[in-house]
Amino acid sequence: MKLHPTVEALTNRIRERSLARRSAYLERLTIAADRKPGAERMGCANVAHAFAALPANDKLRVVSERAPNIGIVSAYNDMLSAHAPFQHYPDIIKAEARQLGATAQVAGGVPAMCDGVTQGTPAMELSLFSRDVIAMATAVSLSHDVFDGALLLGVCDKIVPGLLIGALHFGHLPTVFVPAGPMTSGLSNNAKAKVREQAAQGLVGRAELLQAESAAYHGAGTCTFYGTANSNQMLLEAMGLQVPGTAFVNPGAALREELTREAVRTVLRGKGSITAGPPQGDRDRSAVHGVASVEATCPPIGRVVDERSIVNAMVVLLATGGSTNHLIHWVAVARAAGIVIDWDDFSTLSEVVPLLARVYPNGSADVNQFQAAGGPGFVIRELLDAGFLHADVLTNRAGGLREYTGIPAANAQGALHWVSAGQSKDETVLRPVSAPFSATGGLKLLRGNLGRSVIKVSAVPDDRRQIEAPCRVFDSQEALHRAFQADELNRDVVCVVRWQGPQANGMPELHKLTPPLAVLQGKGFKVALVTDGRMSGASGKVPAAIHVSPEAAAAGPLAKVRDGDLIRLDASAGTLQVLVGEAEWNARAIEPMPEALRAANGLGLGRELFAGMRRNALTAEAGAASWF
Repeated sequence: MKLHPTVEALTNRIRERSLARRSAYLERLTIAADRKPGAERMGCANVAHAFAALPANDKLRVVSERAPNIGIVSAYNDMLSAHAPFQHYPDIIKAEARQLGATAQVAGGVPAMCDGVTQGTPAMELSLFSRDVIAMATAVSLSHDVFDGALLLGVCDKIVPGLLIGALHFGHLPTVFVPAGPMTSGLSNNAKAKVREQAAQGLVGRAELLQAESAAYHGAGTCTFYGTANSNQMLLEAMGLQVPGTAFVNPGAALREELTREAVRTVLRGKGSITAGPPQGDRDRSAVHGVASVEATCPPIGRVVDERSIVNAMVVLLATGGSTNHLIHWVAVARAAGIVIDWDDFSTLSEVVPLLARVYPNGSADVNQFQAAGGPGFVIRELLDAGFLHADVLTNRAGGLREYTGIPAANAQGALHWVSAGQSKDETVLRPVSAPFSATGGLKLLRGNLGRSVIKVSAVPDDRRQIEAPCRVFDSQEALHRAFQADELNRDVVCVVRWQGPQANGMPELHKLTPPLAVLQGKGFKVALVTDGRMSGASGKVPAAIHVSPEAAAAGPLAKVRDGDLIRLDASAGTLQVLVGEAEWNARAIEPMPEALRAANGLGLGRELFAGMRRNALTAEAGAASWF
């Protein structure tokens, strides 16, 4: 299928604007890849330290026989339900590597915080910048520089983007992501949301709310709504960075361990058979100890992630109504690979990419139902066949992106194979390109005299996409909660919550605002949120203009808004305006951050350690990166 002209034109523009950065990046990759392996390149003391703790047979393989050595970077902790299954993955990976004549070492661990735990608490102010900490920890892990490939164990919100950014700084290494899958379905997301709204109104108490939350979040695996964590997995599939169809297989499923073993086979040699005999002469990159070259069968990640791969990720995000957080994260990911994208690019694609999925919060289904209906394989096939995805991309598999249209299965002997996704098994969840839920994507760029922002429209009812109402200005989400509880918001209102950007306080998610705003909307009021902060990947039916840039702390226009100003949010037209006369608006002073707020910002619970990141953070549209 011929590539859609808008996708093709946009990709060309990204390629042209990124040419200098990308060329410099690829040059660094070439230099790194052309070096001798670490065991030959380093001094004897360095080599001895690197492999001192290896079992004797592994040490013989990697040092004397020059077998490939895989670096494992793990985000394991058992605080995150999604990451708890990773506890035993290194043992599985090492065992599989040995069977293939290779070795594997845990290169390092990266921190991983759960936004579900920290949501609405001061610790959430560490959340966004934890992505950059994870990127740095990944770089530290791989800096031992004795690896021929890497396996990255991570799933959740900031963890996958952080791992990916870190790995791209070692872009000469073939790299495969290894997920753990979603938890099985518990209390439905709709039922959970209803109890939250009842709790916000005081209709149920803490005991009832905790019971509902515990029934929803009940076991190992990712949360079952289509938030940032599960959007991560969808994007990795579309970029060809993990074993096809791995994303949404539940932890503990019979297929799960075999898919992890397949990740080892993928990073080492693809699916070919092992041949006997040691290498002859100098290291042969096409066969090492019977293992086909990682370069020949699994390309370096820095070459897999190019402008076409980034566009494919953007398209799939829009087609599935994925998390708004990726309008920040994937900008930073692209920059790590020498590629420059912005929100205009997302907006351009959103005008032509159809919405194919309805998964909570954009529908009632959870990710297990999404998987059962056809999952990533169905989505990628539909978009490929309609010309919305680049088919001519490198992936971690010899079959290219087309391999990612299959669904993994096992035969009677337990061997993996992939079957066609076929037609949608549930068209209330997944639809073909020929009959989408919407002809355009699930995200929209808003422009106007309040700056630039984004809105997730895939879950917003059509009659709620244009809101014009007097605003109420808040300096914190706690202040909004107090006003709601005091019945001060029972009217048409645009709630402005400012001082929530990267430089102000680290740009926490404001997901705790969803229940009270949903209650107001449910009473029939026209309600919207405007903020320079983030909403969760679970943001839904309340129209929310988020990531407003420039932020208030950087003298952005939100710092000029006053209580009672009339604000118009029009998601259809793509505008966000304060309806104040131009002369008055231009003459209006920019309010400073309240002194009490400024004094309290960044103090306690480790927030002081992130002061440098807040000072150096780029805008949300530039990925809020602190390392540029």
